[in-house]
Amino acid sequence: MELQNNLIDTFAEFKELKSIDRPTMIGVLKDVFTSTLTKLFGEDSKFDVIINDAKGDVEIWRYRMVVKDDEFTDEYTQIPLAEARKIDEDFEIGEEYSDPIKLEDFGRRAILALKQNLQAKILEREKDNIYIKYKDRVGELVIGEIYQIWKREILILDDEGTELILPKSEQISNDRYRKGDSLRAVVLSVELRSGTPLIKLSRTSPLFLERLFELEIPEILDGLITIKKIVRIPGERAKVAVESYDERVDPVGACVGMKGSRIHGIVRELHNENIDIINYTSNTQLYIQRALSPAKISSIKLNLETKKADVFLNPDQVSLAIGKGGLNIKLASQLVGYTIDVYREMDDDEDDVDLDEFSDEIEAWIINTFKAIGCDTARAVINLSVEELEKRTDLEVETIENVLKILKSEFE
Repeated sequence: MELQNNLIDTFAEFKELKSIDRPTMIGVLKDVFTSTLTKLFGEDSKFDVIINDAKGDVEIWRYRMVVKDDEFTDEYTQIPLAEARKIDEDFEIGEEYSDPIKLEDFGRRAILALKQNLQAKILEREKDNIYIKYKDRVGELVIGEIYQIWKREILILDDEGTELILPKSEQISNDRYRKGDSLRAVVLSVELRSGTPLIKLSRTSPLFLERLFELEIPEILDGLITIKKIVRIPGERAKVAVESYDERVDPVGACVGMKGSRIHGIVRELHNENIDIINYTSNTQLYIQRALSPAKISSIKLNLETKKADVFLNPDQVSLAIGKGGLNIKLASQLVGYTIDVYREMDDDEDDVDLDEFSDEIEAWIINTFKAIGCDTARAVINLSVEELEKRTDLEVETIENVLKILKSEFE
């Protein structure tokens, strides 16, 4: 009875698996029992396994051929006529005799092996179903609960308890994770490793930002607005090019929403990642101009063969075009598919000096810091206030004032 209860408990566990349908469940159970019966009674034995999934039990009927007493040679496939007639006097030679097999007849060792086999089959089918469920969902948005936080990855459970992995490389640096929190991400990849499905998620992929736009902006989901391209530096800045085929719909305005209501929801999800929404155009010069916003461009020279753009701006616009840490120009280049170089437009009568000329008075790392914000000449630095330079370079005020003193002396 104990063995039967153990088996029924396993059956009950199997039955509770929502990801496995009833026909599959019955088929697996029959296969496991048939395999065990074959080992116990031989390959020529005939059985009928009846699964009662309502009660959680199993009926097994064995079929043997009634033979003459002196021709009886195999107890697993035959039964002597005399023995058969003890059950029913009407039995004749050649008829089929059936009798039930009790689980206790298997023996303890065999039934424990059966239980282990059943559990293994359950796990195998469950893995298969998880893989099938997710293999066509790459790029889709999923919501799960953070279950475990490790150094290199986070374990997330979906609403059916499926394990999903968010690797460190796919996490936004500004994100803060806590066990039990709800989390949104896109399915990055689905693969089988040694028979086990590995489902990776991402919050850094451009697809994640695209799905958030679809979620927050109905016009995109409805097809009135199309996202042409997304480039991002996760947690820092992103540029999204959008287009509308309906002249009555302003794609940028629709994405931003009334008083920024729509875009703010996305920014909050990305923990204040700056998002520039740009109206797409096939006019390359205009596209580059929009991509470098908020900088105001004076002129652009394009080389179509090398995909290179020389952009000319007033000195006070260069740092805006480049952006802090060069993020703005880097993303603009990725968005338009051109290498962008910026140049200052100087008055013909205005002289200037390259910062490298001051390397004997200013340390190299400080010069490189100014260059990183687009200030590679003396006047480019002098034309900005101390407060602006401090904000853009993160240098100490004392250091900035000392540099300005050295540079200004060159023109006195």
